[in-house]
Amino acid sequence: MEPRDKRERFVALAERRVERALEAVQAVGKLSNKAIYEYSDDDVAKIISALNTELTELKRKFSLGDPRERVSFRL
Repeated sequence: MEPRDKRERFVALAERRVERALEAVQAVGKLSNKAIYEYSDDDVAKIISALNTELTELKRKFSLGDPRERVSFRL
């Protein structure tokens, strides 16, 4: 595979995956509607911590190029 092909593949996949990730984060944000949902401060802290942890892992992967196994989330 030529370098340009690799770049084009990266761009196409990155655009799709980042768009899906942004939509997923926005969907989680919709859970903040207290008229529809009931949640505790501890629930919110766990959600934010899980998202921050995964974002930190993403940064590490791009800086070190060292993939690790996915961690599941549970409240």
